[in-house]
Amino acid sequence: MRGRLFYPPAQRTTYNQSIMNLVVLSPEKEIFSGEVKSVQVPGSDGSFQILDGHVAIVASLRKGPVNVLKSNGEKLSFEVTGGFVECLNNEVSLLVSGTNG
Repeated sequence: MRGRLFYPPAQRTTYNQSIMNLVVLSPEKEIFSGEVKSVQVPGSDGSFQILDGHVAIVASLRKGPVNVLKSNGEKLSFEVTGGFVECLNNEVSLLVSGTNG
């Protein structure tokens, strides 16, 4: 094996079949808590979607729609007036200043 390099297989964290935990909180109440397949949020620099295995992120939110695809396939939509999103190890937290709908 002279001249050949050995690269071990890449290690990847295994997640629970594309399911994430989402919690949405406002100062007044818990808006949603449960298992989801995806979350689309209105980031300050543009909308983006969070899926299973998303890189860790903290981002500010502007006023706009949040679209959630629950683990059972049901869709949930509501509008936020601003806030922050955090994603870490398939745990997504939305801390919003207010909601409409």
